Amino acid sequence: MTTLTTAPVASLLERLFETDAASWSGASPDLAAMSEDEQNRLMRSKTEYRDFYGRMKDLPLAVSRETGALLYMLARSTRAKVVVEFGTSFGISTLHLAAALRDNGGGRLITCEFEPSKVARARDHLTEAGLIDLVEIREGDALQTLSVDLPETIDFLLLDGAKSLYPEVLSLVESRLRPGALIIADNADYAPDYLARVRSRAKGYISTPFGDEVELSMRIG
Repeated sequence: MTTLTTAPVASLLERLFETDAASWSGASPDLAAMSEDEQNRLMRSKTEYRDFYGRMKDLPLAVSRETGALLYMLARSTRAKVVVEFGTSFGISTLHLAAALRDNGGGRLITCEFEPSKVARARDHLTEAGLIDLVEIREGDALQTLSVDLPETIDFLLLDGAKSLYPEVLSLVESRLRPGALIIADNADYAPDYLARVRSRAKGYISTPFGDEVELSMRIG
């Protein structure tokens, strides 16, 4: 038995995934009416991300069940102790990573979210799951919150916030990624400059697409 597959985490995640599936029907009218081209433009914007994601403050924007399971398995199998997450939202991915830390014997997870209402909900979920003691939630723009007071060594990085900022966030933590550290980037197709970087061995990475949703990379230098 694992923390992920037993109460209270398992039942909480089931409830949150069900809520996520139903939530898009209640999306704001301006978001629902937005064209696909405009959504794609905003997903790639480095200047309008605060407004764009602010419109989705009531949406979980969660990883899929499959990606959540992958996060747990990778963090658990590599015995990660220090994890950094860009993009908390309601905390679904955070729960998977914190469960892996618990089953690894403990550790530290630093996660960041700029929307205050999402920080509050994620904190409630982590408290309900009994995992809040492992997690530090930093509220604000990750370009500021992840620029200070990071651990000397990071074992695992999850990128699942504003896609356009993936290269900038990677730059903030890169010097602290240990050799062999894993990086998961969700929906990285929206960040072609990020993909070009991690797919270059000259930049110190091995990387490959994993399934339809994520890019799995490893720090080698």
